[in-house]
This record gives sequence, C-alpha cells and structure tokens, in this order.
Amino acid sequence: MADSTIEKNSAKGGTAKTSGAPKAPKGSKRSLGTPVWIAICVVALVVGVLCGHFLLSGGSGTATGSTTISESQLDSTIATYTYNGSSHAITAREVLEQNGSLDNQSNDDGTYNVPSADDILSYARNAVVLEDANSQNITVTDDVSQYAQSTLGTDDYATIGSNYGLDEDATKSLLHDAAVIKKLRDSVVTTTVPDQPTAPTAPSDGNQDTTSADYAQYIINLAGDEWDSANNTWASTDGTYYSALSTYSISNDSASYAAAEQAYYVAYSNYSTAASQASSEWTAYVNTLLSKTSIQISSLAV
Repeated sequence: MADSTIEKNSAKGGTAKTSGAPKAPKGSKRSLGTPVWIAICVVALVVGVLCGHFLLSGGSGTATGSTTISESQLDSTIATYTYNGSSHAITAREVLEQNGSLDNQSNDDGTYNVPSADDILSYARNAVVLEDANSQNITVTDDVSQYAQSTLGTDDYATIGSNYGLDEDATKSLLHDAAVIKKLRDSVVTTTVPDQPTAPTAPSDGNQDTTSADYAQYIINLAGDEWDSANNTWASTDGTYYSALSTYSISNDSASYAAAEQAYYVAYSNYSTAASQASSEWTAYVNTLLSKTSIQISSLAV
C-alpha cells in the first residue's frame, strides 16, 4: 500500500456520511449496506447516521489509486484509525465483509472493487463504538438470540444469512455486534421511547363517524392515565389526549374512528418527539467518542 494520506482529526467537526440502503443485488442474493447490521436488522442503532466529528476531509469517494484489488491484496491495510491514542489497522477484507460475503462482491475477473471511503469510515466508526462497549465490559450471550428474534422474527442465523450472502457464523457475529451496540445505547440514552403506535383500522364503509367499542379501547389504551375508566371520563383536562379529543364523544364502550385516528396522531407525535430526543442523545455520545479519533486512508500502489 502506498501512503497517499487523507487524514482528519475528528475533533474538527463535520457531518458523517452513511451508505444508506442495501446495494443492488448480485445474482439471486442481496448485498448489504453499511453498516451491515442496520441493513439486516432495520433497527435504529444510529451508528451509521451520526452527525459531526468523524469525516474524510477531501479526496474522492473511494480510496485513490487502483479501483480494484486482487484476492492477494484483501488483507492489505487500507486504512488506520487511532482512538484514545491506540492505532488499529483496517484491511480491505474487513471493510468488504461488512457488506456481505466476498463471493457475492467479486467481479467477473476475480478482482474486488476498492472499498469506498464512506464504507471505510463507517467500519471505523462502528469499531470505535464496539471498543467503547468492550471497555465498559458490555457483553451479550442469550441477548443475541433475543435480539435477532425481536428485530427479524427468527434466530435462524443460516436462514437470515442466506438472504444477504452471508454464512451462518458471519451473520451471528454481526448480530452479536448489533446486540452489543444496542445494549450500550440503552445504557447511555436516558429518554424513554414508547412503542411506535399502530394506526386504527378504518371502517369498511370509510365512514369517519363509525363508532365501536374497539375504537374506544384503542383510545383508552393510548391515553393511559389520562383516562379514568372507573368514572368513564377524562382523568384530567390538561393532558395532550384531552386537548386533541375533547370535542369527540368518548366513553368506555364507544368512540368514533375519527377520534381513534386523532388519538393515533397524538401518540405518533409523542413517539416521534421521544425518538428524536433519544437519537440526539446517542449521536452526542458517539460523537464524543469520535472526537478522540482520527483516521488515515491509504491508496493502493498502482
């Protein structure tokens, strides 16, 4: 590797980029975006969508030099990041494997595309977060299975991996990392995020004024202690649900679809606000880690 160095100390700020959605499929299998656990699990770990502090400053979207590498170059160091004064090498293989199996990413001539700078940065960001979790002795055992089941509906790692061009061991390893990061996130984020509400089912005739006991129960479940079931009325008149629903006729046994839909809007607004606050907390925490980090991306000798 020739050191055509692009270095950015993370304390200088900026906006970190993400790779977004999974890449287009090759053959019959899907490949993964970066980081892979966001693409697989579709969970809000937010590791790949952080703002500030850890950014490539200048250069192209890929490591400069050759655009492809041979199999013999996969274990070459393509970047080095320094966190808390300790340096760590990153190989092309490590960056590529976060997007799926190598077989799924090889070109027709047996070469591989040089990892993009965005992919390298995402790999380093996640490595820093995992290192922080390790320093806090955050571990997961049965949590990996529980995590897979809660996010994907199954802990059959072979089946999950087959959908993304990953073998069973690689899938379990990535889900393990995801569970660790989630556990770290849960330990540092103080905002409680409620479950994302599900919209009420519209009446078959489309009439907004259709009433039912189900709509009433839907509203009462969302309103929680704002509703007094014993007295069949609102417990107070200063809550967000009362403010939105005071003009509707609601009882323990009857409410309209229109009222239920309004309750859903309140619930979703509460959820969105809390989720945004939690995301900001997590972003600030990780950016503190990244402020102690710098990265040097090398180019291949042509």
